[in-house]
Amino acid sequence: MTPTPATPARQGLSEAQARERRARFGPNVLEDREQQGLLQTLRSVATEPMFLLLLLAAAVYLLLGDLGEGLLLSFFALLTVGLVVLQERRSAHALDALRSLAQPQVRLLREGRWQRRAASELVPGDLVAVGEGDRVSADGRLLEATGVSADESLLTGESVPVRKRPWQATDAGGAAPSPGGDDSPWLHAGTLLVAGHGLLEVDATGRRTQLGRIGASLAGIDSSSTPLQLQLRRVVQVFGGAALGTSLLLLLWHGWREGDWLQGLLSGIAIGMALLPEEFPMALTVFLALGAWRLARIQVLARRPAVIEALGSATLLCVDKTGTLTENRMSLRRLCVPGLDLSLQGPADEAALPEALHRLLEFGMLASRRGGADPMDQAVLRRGDAGLAGSEHLHPDWTLLHEYPLSPALLAFSQVWTAPDGQRWIAAKGAPEAVADLCHLDEARWAELRPQVQALAEAGLRVLAVAAGPVGPGAMPPQAHDHRFEWQGLLGFEDPLRASVPAAVAQARAAGVQVAMITGDHAATALAIAGQAGIEVQAGALTGEQMAALDDAALDQALRRVRVFARVMPEQKLRLVQAFQRLGETVAMTGDGVNDAPALKAAHVGIAMGQRGTDVAREAAGLVLLDEDFGRIVGGIRMGRRIFDNLRRVMAYIVAIHVPIAGLALLPVLLGLPPLLMPAHVVLTEMVIDPICSLAFEGAPEHPRLMQRPPRRRDEGLLAPRLLLMALMQGALLLLATLGLYAWALEVGRSTEQARTLALLALTLGNLGLVGLDLSLGLGWRSLLGPAARTFWAVSAAALLVLGVALWLPALRQLLHLALLPWGDALWLLGSTAATLLVTGTLTARLQGRD
Repeated sequence: MTPTPATPARQGLSEAQARERRARFGPNVLEDREQQGLLQTLRSVATEPMFLLLLLAAAVYLLLGDLGEGLLLSFFALLTVGLVVLQERRSAHALDALRSLAQPQVRLLREGRWQRRAASELVPGDLVAVGEGDRVSADGRLLEATGVSADESLLTGESVPVRKRPWQATDAGGAAPSPGGDDSPWLHAGTLLVAGHGLLEVDATGRRTQLGRIGASLAGIDSSSTPLQLQLRRVVQVFGGAALGTSLLLLLWHGWREGDWLQGLLSGIAIGMALLPEEFPMALTVFLALGAWRLARIQVLARRPAVIEALGSATLLCVDKTGTLTENRMSLRRLCVPGLDLSLQGPADEAALPEALHRLLEFGMLASRRGGADPMDQAVLRRGDAGLAGSEHLHPDWTLLHEYPLSPALLAFSQVWTAPDGQRWIAAKGAPEAVADLCHLDEARWAELRPQVQALAEAGLRVLAVAAGPVGPGAMPPQAHDHRFEWQGLLGFEDPLRASVPAAVAQARAAGVQVAMITGDHAATALAIAGQAGIEVQAGALTGEQMAALDDAALDQALRRVRVFARVMPEQKLRLVQAFQRLGETVAMTGDGVNDAPALKAAHVGIAMGQRGTDVAREAAGLVLLDEDFGRIVGGIRMGRRIFDNLRRVMAYIVAIHVPIAGLALLPVLLGLPPLLMPAHVVLTEMVIDPICSLAFEGAPEHPRLMQRPPRRRDEGLLAPRLLLMALMQGALLLLATLGLYAWALEVGRSTEQARTLALLALTLGNLGLVGLDLSLGLGWRSLLGPAARTFWAVSAAALLVLGVALWLPALRQLLHLALLPWGDALWLLGSTAATLLVTGTLTARLQGRD
């Protein structure tokens, strides 16, 4: 994208004008995503089975004339709504923060300066630079257009791109513009530039655009369920079916055996509430939302939740060199012409360039876009402005007449200029072999130049060649090849490796994640940079030309060894991704251009560049790298593994704790004992479970060897068989201990209320003990003393405080059918709980292999 330099006649709006127009026209948005968010949350809660069961139980108690019990359950129903709303809003706030990061960015001219702003800040009258791969953010007219074509299928349904031209005075006062058709000067919000670049003057924003008027969205929202969501949905359906069936059987059993159908209904409601795993979807929602927020804090934006799941299983990172491994801070370090090779080390050299190099630098500048974002263009212009100052080789009065953009067929960029005297010149800059082709060099001449190109590349420099020639009168030919060029020389650019890259590559390889570098650079340059980064270079580099000559089987064989790919065209990235996937790799791929989009979409984890990437690339990718540092990708893998580990922990805990809750609601009735858990007791226990699920486990620390173990398999489920077995074992041991304590209390003559109190306290202490056990799994018990365990201790204190208050206040004690215990029973309670947790911890450690 090439913004037009600000001129006295083109300064853009002032900030005061922009504020006034924003107040008049509103922000450049189509809809308020948070509108009625709270109402939608309340509506979803009102249809939750747990909430409906609570209301049903409250109604039964009121029918029985038990006003206190009915009001207590109604209070619990309201408390459930409050907890769900709190957790939903917590997730929503995290997503709001991400949305602000994910806002489309535009480059606009304000007060004579080009600035990058959120697209929502656009107002009518703004001047915006647009280029290939950009999603247009507002309706407007093209004041300047160079080879612009736009895909307007979002508005017209027509998939063929249409040509655009600059706006002319004759276009004023015409009919309102509509999308579709060639040679229109208008661009419309939501359309996509597929070629060229230009300058757009905004005419309409937000709901006043064509897109706003038809009520469409700027970007489709991917509402399909992820594999993880589908897996959890099946688990919830199984548990829900079991809860319904068991509740009906218990109702019939209790009613037929005891003749007390209302008590049977209450027991059925209790077992239904105990079996319903409503924490599963809640935990997934909270973890993915907060996980995406945590990724954003390390400058990695997750556009889709599914990518968080895939991050932890990545086995291969395919990354660009420029801007990802390197700093994308080009400096011109070598100028080479026949007979002279000058090394430039600092500003002192800029004032004393030999005359023999002036022409090379002159035409290198004429082949660069002034005001553009390309770092090599900036480096050439910066060096030329200083080194050629005061000479006849600078041409501020020359006019740009035509340009020939870079293409897959010709890796060179050319511009045609007109001098004040009418003479015209063309200057080209690009890959040495492409420029040699433009100059029609014979094999002997190219053989003389090739060693010099190779030497510069082996020094780790990015090498470009420069050519130039006079242009005759008449219309511009369609191709740059039709001009006559003369070879001028070579430019060597240094783009330093980021300081964090070698350590990050080493960390990735220690984690079992291979790193491959894909670049358009010369093979020798690619190998030099890869060697500095710590990427495997023993197998050499595979070039795009060599790839094209290989069939799929031969390419697969080569990819088993090669990790450096040079002179690769963007469209060849897709073939590389598919080949690596055939070899069983879970591929993460970086990209920034329009042609990178298919590869980003095909990769298991597509990673777009947030600063220099095109809108197309960002839309195709699952991740956006906000500061384009390779270390962020490795940090994202670390965070993805941590999120998935903690999600596994919480799922195992949910399964484990539902075993004793369901068992204590069901087994006493089947064994002929007095009912143990009433609906109020189940809800009281659930009030501990929900906060623990969304708070304590989400903030749990990572395993110390998180990045020393190989990636997990893609087909490995959330609840692996060993993990499920561990959860069931934990729950069964807690169930046996609690039920045994309940039966013992009844056997030795304790009242039903005292036995229930003893069992409920044992269940609560065992519940909290399970949380501590699962949180410290693989970390050691000392991890419970760290900052990450503060939430666990806070929830534990709150749970014990609630139970203490319920036992201390006679009214609450009566409502919950509890009673005070003899002091001697506390010893049995603490002893049995400690023994249970000791046995559970020992068996859990053995089952997990003490990893």
